Amino acid sequence: MADLKETYACIPSTERGRGILISGDPKSNSILYCNGRSVIIRYLDRPLQVAVYGEHAYQATVARYSPNGEWIASADVSGTVRIWGTHNDFVLKKEFRVLSGRIDDLQWSPDGMRIVACGDGKGKSLVRAFMWDSGTNVGEFDGHSRRVLSCAFKPTRPFRIATCGEDFLMNFYEGPPFKFKLSHREHSNFVNCLRFSPDGSKLISVSSDKKGIIYDAKTGDIIGELSSEGGHQGSIYAVSWSPDSKQVLTVSADKSAKVWDISDDGKGKVKKTLASPGSGGVEDMLVGCLWQNDHLVTVSLGGTISIFSASDLEKPPVSFSGHMKNVNSLAVLRSDPKIILSTSYDGLIVKWIQGIGYSGKLDRKVTSQIKCFAVVEGELVSCAFDNKIWRVSLLGDQCGDANSIDVGTQPKDLSLALNSPEVTLVSFETGVILLRGTKVLSTINLGFTVTASVISPDGTEAIVGGQDGKLHFYSITGDSLNEEVVLEKHRGAITIIRYSPDVSMFASADVNREAVVWDRASREVKLNNMLYHTARINCLDWSPDNTMVATGSLDTCVIIYDISKPASHRITIKGAHLGGVYGLAFTDERSIVSSGEDACVRVWGITPQ
Repeated sequence: MADLKETYACIPSTERGRGILISGDPKSNSILYCNGRSVIIRYLDRPLQVAVYGEHAYQATVARYSPNGEWIASADVSGTVRIWGTHNDFVLKKEFRVLSGRIDDLQWSPDGMRIVACGDGKGKSLVRAFMWDSGTNVGEFDGHSRRVLSCAFKPTRPFRIATCGEDFLMNFYEGPPFKFKLSHREHSNFVNCLRFSPDGSKLISVSSDKKGIIYDAKTGDIIGELSSEGGHQGSIYAVSWSPDSKQVLTVSADKSAKVWDISDDGKGKVKKTLASPGSGGVEDMLVGCLWQNDHLVTVSLGGTISIFSASDLEKPPVSFSGHMKNVNSLAVLRSDPKIILSTSYDGLIVKWIQGIGYSGKLDRKVTSQIKCFAVVEGELVSCAFDNKIWRVSLLGDQCGDANSIDVGTQPKDLSLALNSPEVTLVSFETGVILLRGTKVLSTINLGFTVTASVISPDGTEAIVGGQDGKLHFYSITGDSLNEEVVLEKHRGAITIIRYSPDVSMFASADVNREAVVWDRASREVKLNNMLYHTARINCLDWSPDNTMVATGSLDTCVIIYDISKPASHRITIKGAHLGGVYGLAFTDERSIVSSGEDACVRVWGITPQ
């Protein structure tokens, strides 16, 4: 059996120049956001407890709890809204195709009966309101000519809907059935977000022209605006009301969040400016916010989530981050197996600690993309698409000096001799390169297409896998390779080869979904028929005591085999990562870490059968 112990969640997908939506449920103190096709549910007081909904066929854009907290409506770029339950495995209630283009915002009515959604579409269909159970329209929404970025439902009767968008307009509708009442064009740029206050008395809209305007929620008339004194210096992307309707939180491209006092006559004054923690680069621009109970949540363009306390604004925020893109490799430090390093191809290295979660990003002096990645005591070795192999020293949480070597061709795979980590084997399209430190010992053309390679811990032997599914054994003397034997068993290109920790065995896997465990001395097959994946195998790892092999595949599953038993006695983790598993590492005999396309990292506990 394998049980999920911890999930280190991905961060919200962000886009330059656009606000993003995070919403929440005050009762369970959880927040919702989207990354790729997933909707993530996180609990503000329990960071390691994360639920992921992955049933959208397209990239998800927004998700919101119904007023009673029992249902969640989530929307995607194809214009589809799915309504699903928060309990019992997220049972699907309804699915509607609402718009012909991307949905940017949706909102429930306070009685939970109607939903309004807005976004991009063909012709005039940029906003629709419908009954949540039947999908029938409740009103006509004309008056917008370009993409509608935000919509809001007045939380008290008489019901009103307000919408705003890229045509600089704020439109006001009465109903139900809803019909156009009036329109304001007070903003001189995109209107990014608008929200009704929880008590239903006011409405605020914020825009890229750095202004915020406050309206009467019942009539739609302008009553005031946010003061320009101490105001934002950049586009305002999002706004959120306090539960008592007396304050609002705004976030902006000027990298700050501000808390405003809103007077009864609709004037807004800055109460406090919250600086975002960070270096002050572009990725520190703030694009999303939420005021929930006593928590002020802000999200930056780089995806960092910061939580301030509303009752004590002087208190420094709690910040956590993670990956936004596919996590393509993992490493566990041998000196301290509780520490996990994960990398995504955009060059981000994140450090996680088991039991705690996010522990910071490793700042490299040179940020190159990362394709392959390995860690030995005190050193990171990585390669990317720029033909360079980087060796970076690790000093605690920081990266020290970086040395690089240009190998003249694009590396496909890299492997370190663990007992003498200076020696590195790098494979490229038609051969391998031996490195010592940052010097090239030799470049050897092998005469076949290389797809995977590994070097033994003592640096005396190399195994190279080819496009033809053959495993070529080489002995290494000095800087030359001598071919000893070729093993044929695989029926597809080899994707990964790994020695067991005691070097008595090795395992190999291919694109044809098969893995094989071999005995190293006799070079005979030790465990075969490991054919339980349904797609290519991307990654493989050995348990520290040499008794188990785990494989991760594009079919989203992780399968763990016990070497001493037939392959049919396997432990399967189904749906470990939406979109495929790309990284696997054992931290000890009973737990394994996996990462994948969904940008999450998960820790699983294994109990042998």
